[in-house]
Formats: sequence, C-alpha cells, structure tokens
Amino acid sequence: MTPLPVPIELGYRMPAEWELHAATWLTWPRPDGISFPDGYEAIPEVYARFIHRLTLHESVHINVWDSDMAESIRAVLRRHHVPMELVHLHEFPSYEPWCRDHGPIFIVRDSPAGRDRAVVDWDYNAWGGKYPPYELDDAVPQQVAHYRGLPLFSPGIVLEGGSIEVNGTGTLLTTEACLLNPNRNPHLTRHQIERYLHDFLGATQILWLGEGIVGDDTDGHIDDLARFLNPTTIATVVEEDPSDENYGLLQDNLERLRGMKDANGHPFRIVELPTPGVVERDGQRLPASYANFYIANRQVILPTFRHPNDRIAQERLQREFSDREVVPIDSTDLIWGLGSFHCISQQEPA
Repeated sequence: MTPLPVPIELGYRMPAEWELHAATWLTWPRPDGISFPDGYEAIPEVYARFIHRLTLHESVHINVWDSDMAESIRAVLRRHHVPMELVHLHEFPSYEPWCRDHGPIFIVRDSPAGRDRAVVDWDYNAWGGKYPPYELDDAVPQQVAHYRGLPLFSPGIVLEGGSIEVNGTGTLLTTEACLLNPNRNPHLTRHQIERYLHDFLGATQILWLGEGIVGDDTDGHIDDLARFLNPTTIATVVEEDPSDENYGLLQDNLERLRGMKDANGHPFRIVELPTPGVVERDGQRLPASYANFYIANRQVILPTFRHPNDRIAQERLQREFSDREVVPIDSTDLIWGLGSFHCISQQEPA
C-alpha cells in the first residue's frame, strides 16, 4: 500500500500568527470545569473583554458545551456590547477551555488559483494525562474541520498548540521539557518528533529551548517563554532577580536563543521581556508571563498582572509591532487557570 502524502509533500505549511486571520477560535469554560476552582465567576467577564477586542478586526468562533451555555454566553457578550453578528457559537463540547492546545492547527498552501487550507488533528491527552477525561477536547479539531469542509491530517502523536511557535518561513521553536517528556510520546526519539513537525507543519528548522517557567502544568510550553515577533526576531522572558526560581532556567533559554540562527544563517534578534514577578493565589505560584500574548488582526492582546512591569512589557512590544496596537487586558483572574490569552485562543488563517 502506498502511504498517503504528508502535508509538506502537498505544499502545506503552518503560517505565522501575524499572518491575516479569517477568525479566532475559543472554547468557553464550563462553570463546573476544573480550570478555575472557586474563581469561575470572574472568567466570563475576562472572555467578554477579550472577544470585544477581537471583533474589532475579525470574527470569533466559540466552542460551547450546549444550548444553555450558548444562551448564557450571548447574554454576557451583549452586556459588553460585542457585535453578535461577528460571533459564532458551535456545540462542539470540551471539558476545559484551552483551545490553543486542544483546538485545530490550521495549515495553508498557496497556488495560482488561491489559498488552500487544512487542519492538523494532533492527539490530545491533557498535558500528559493530568486532567481526565479529555476525549471531547481531543475531538474538537475533527469537528472544526468538518464544519469548515477542510481536509484533515491526523499524525497520530500527542502535541499541543502551546508547545510550538513558528515564524511562517520554516523555523519552529519548542522545548525539550515538553516535547521530550515521556508523558507525551515515550516511543519517539527527538529525531522522530522533529520528523513529524517537518512533515505535518512544514518545519524545516527546529530549535529547542530547555525548561518551562515555575507553575506551568504543561511541562514547559513555549508560549510562556519565547515568541516570534517576525521571521527574524524573538521575544523572550527574562527574570532579573537571581533569587527567583525562574532566574536560572530563563537565563539558560536566553543563552540558547543567543546562539541560534535563522534559516539564512543569521543570528536572531532577541527582545527581552520582563516577568511580572511572583504571581500567587492561595499559596500557589502561577505561570504569569507576558509572552502569552495573542497576535490578532491589527492588534496584540497582552496579558497584564497589576504589576509595574505591565507597562514595560507593553512599551517593548509596541515598539516591535508598528502595524498593530498592543492592548493590555488584565489576566490576573484568568491566570488562576494556569493560562492566559494565547492559551485560550487559536487563530484560523485567511
């Protein structure tokens, strides 16, 4: 039997987040979910503020549990004056709201006839089986692909969207702590994992950082550490306090980044972002990071944490995004779920 062609053989690649979006996909959290213990009541308002900003320049699709949840969402969004004609609700139920990780990964290919799109459906196991059940979350990409009428590619290995970062021209950034963790794909070597990233996302160069920040239950997702700002520039989080638990591991990642080169053999330009210090709740350190921003059409949504470094992070990113407004939104309540705006969103390229 002849094996089916993989996406890269068909001309597909994963586009960068700053490329034009057709929409942003979200999954609305359940009141009885586990992500926001004793803190859910504040979360719908955070989502509403986020969605209000997104609808200034793109439509929003939201996965919901059922019709009752859909009605409650509409009520919240109307209170925030969200233009409901740009919001589309789908009964694609999911236990938890982290659409970056369980949602569809869109890939594209360009031809003289226009642009083709497809969906990659990686397996999802709730960050190494930490939070069962998760079979509904795992099914979301299939439902979205069917709804959009798009081809579906299923690699058959575990991978979350928050664990990878691409520059749209073949370079992919990830971490050893996550992708090499035995709770994901213990049967695969680094080389074999790199082959999957090449075949299904079009990654021709894969760069590895080390550890993730303290409090991150994903085992070190890249979107709390380092992000591409353009094909040759990377923003990375750096802790200035040597006594902080994050200091050493972030210094190690910084040194790795300084030694990396792009596909043309040139060093990347590195932009350092501060941390918001120690953000805690109920004695638990939370993975608060300015790197968890979301690049939307004509704007960048920046999580903030009621810390003086909020302004510094905003100013540094605004200097880099001359074509977009960097919009701060308070993420103090959202980070109680151990994720922020990048974690809850997934871009659909135009």
